[in-house]
Amino acid sequence: MAQTAQAEIRDNGCSEAGNAARWSHGSFFWNELMTRDPETARKFYADTVGWTFDAMPMADGGTYWVAKVGDKPVGGIFEMKGPGFDGVPENWMPYLAVDDIDSRAKKAVAAGASLMRPLLDIPGIGRIAILKEPGGAAIGWITPQAS
Repeated sequence: MAQTAQAEIRDNGCSEAGNAARWSHGSFFWNELMTRDPETARKFYADTVGWTFDAMPMADGGTYWVAKVGDKPVGGIFEMKGPGFDGVPENWMPYLAVDDIDSRAKKAVAAGASLMRPLLDIPGIGRIAILKEPGGAAIGWITPQAS
């Protein structure tokens, strides 16, 4: 199930052959709900908009839930747990696709943004930066991994 979910997320925006047709630099690529109660969130979105969910095990032992409409992945649900999330309100985190996360993150910091955590690689998905832009809004940037 985990490999299937990773492939679905990756293919949402990135395949070697049709890269430009599926995602483009500067466009929104993914959205995920960061919540302390993923069960309640899953029930809410299943009951109200009809989403179904696939489980994807995470490296920390938790579960990432891939939300789907039919067979199409449309977002994810991530459980906020641990001291790194103390005081962080539940929220939706959008991700913009960028062509080169490392160079774009450096440009963002030079332009007044701050990195909220070090850049990270999500195997089978891509490389991610979580930024706070100069106005204070949080946003994720991702360079999707090619298939």
